[in-house]
Amino acid sequence: MPVLTSLTGYDLINTPLLNKGTAFSAHERDVFHLHGLLPPDIGNLDDQIARRLKVIRRFETDFERYAYLRDLQDTNETLFYALLTRNLEEMLPLVYTPTVGEGCQRFSEIWRKPRGVFLSYPNKDRIADILADPHFDQVRVIVVTDGERILGLGDQGAGGMGISIGKLALYTGCGGIPPEHTLPILLDVGTNNKDRLDDPLYVGWRHERMRGAEYDAFIESFISAVTARFPHILLQWEDFAGDNAANLLARYRDRLCTFNDDIQSTAAVTAATVLAGLHVAEAELKDQNIVMLGMGSAGQGIAELLIKILIEDGLSEDEARARIFALGSHGLLVEGNAHMHGGQKHFAQPRGEWGDEPDLLEVIKRVRPGILIGTAGKAGAFTKEAVREMAKHVERPIILPLSNPTSKSEATPERLLDWTGGKAIIGTGSPFKPVQRDGREVPIAQTNNAYIFPGMGLGILVSGADRVTDAMFMAAAKALAGLSPTAKDRNAALLPALGESRAIAMCIAEAVAAQAEADGVARLDAQAPIKDRLRDYVWTPAYRELTQAQKS
Repeated sequence: MPVLTSLTGYDLINTPLLNKGTAFSAHERDVFHLHGLLPPDIGNLDDQIARRLKVIRRFETDFERYAYLRDLQDTNETLFYALLTRNLEEMLPLVYTPTVGEGCQRFSEIWRKPRGVFLSYPNKDRIADILADPHFDQVRVIVVTDGERILGLGDQGAGGMGISIGKLALYTGCGGIPPEHTLPILLDVGTNNKDRLDDPLYVGWRHERMRGAEYDAFIESFISAVTARFPHILLQWEDFAGDNAANLLARYRDRLCTFNDDIQSTAAVTAATVLAGLHVAEAELKDQNIVMLGMGSAGQGIAELLIKILIEDGLSEDEARARIFALGSHGLLVEGNAHMHGGQKHFAQPRGEWGDEPDLLEVIKRVRPGILIGTAGKAGAFTKEAVREMAKHVERPIILPLSNPTSKSEATPERLLDWTGGKAIIGTGSPFKPVQRDGREVPIAQTNNAYIFPGMGLGILVSGADRVTDAMFMAAAKALAGLSPTAKDRNAALLPALGESRAIAMCIAEAVAAQAEADGVARLDAQAPIKDRLRDYVWTPAYRELTQAQKS
């Protein structure tokens, strides 16, 4: 179907979703006054992708590639997404983790064109007016961050916008959500990162980070403006630090359709990896003790979802919680521990059984876990002694060092395999190359949120869900686990290749939409089959014919 536009000349070329570059046809060049603004050669999307790939592969660093792709996205969105979707394995690490971390750190260096919305604290009384711009009329999904906990890199202030942009690039590239339906938002409440504040290039609000009542009031103003402007919006919270992440989710999850990616998507992809690993180990979750190192919001989310699966497997809630042995920065969480904060107390073990806070090695010696999960953000936290102790008692230990970027990983896959004599079943938060061992290549699954949130968002939108339930994340986890290549080959990676992300998202979206209907939170007419609704909604990057509309 042709696209109607009244834009011409420079205005048309400078509209990223309509720009075709050299692929404007001869007729379009006539009608839209483009002659002279473009080289005479008329190309096509395939030619343009080949040209961009040649340039990208000649850069020396991934940050250069990231910056180039960001500029391409702001210049020609169709070409950007065509390049991404046709080369997902190669491009995902460049537009998302791990490169997006450096992109956020150096965001101010490469910012050139407006994308998304910066809502700064000094503009707290203008939020509704800013969002009222007609440019946002089609928005259906928002990813918002305040930039305080970007990956494992900490407070990046306004640079956090890079993570919102990157997440939504995957919503479109992997989930097929039309780019005009997406809006990245940065809540600029200041930063406590001295490097950012001292940087003369820094584009954010130069002020220490707001806290307490002022912060809460700003968030409330934001949510009130969003729900008034977009009554049926899907809002994803991203990279909020510490207790803010859990508190904001708890405060607003019943007011609008919202979820926290770091808490809930991380939990779902981790649960899927665990379930796939248990298939390889020929074991059942209900028979396992689970040790978790790192109990921030992500760790708590993982633990809660695993507890729900254990309950579904027949354990009581008390029995399920007793299977989780959670360690914070001071050791095992035990009742009365003065160091616990937020929701950590829900995972505390009885003090009478443990005394003071034992470390990871002592816990492993005592509980003999079958599963070890790390979200501590501390490189080397899985020590040789602890891992070897685990392998003494479990034939196929499941070990998931999930912290990212790569420099924060609790252990490398190569070391885990060495320490366990090749027995470890591994999933990592950051991408690692396959490990050569005993004459074969051992693939390493990246336990990446990118497996979950694009399909989650797609399923929510096609079902019209007005709330996000825990059961919808359970459905997403099980759908992903069902796609594990280990179903056919126990030596395969635990998760499918990220290059299959579009097919993965469709599968997860179907499961999530069906669960939304089962949970009674879907608004849209369910008479049309979910697969048909998905097919009709999903956007594919391709140039569409432009037709001139009369200017009003």
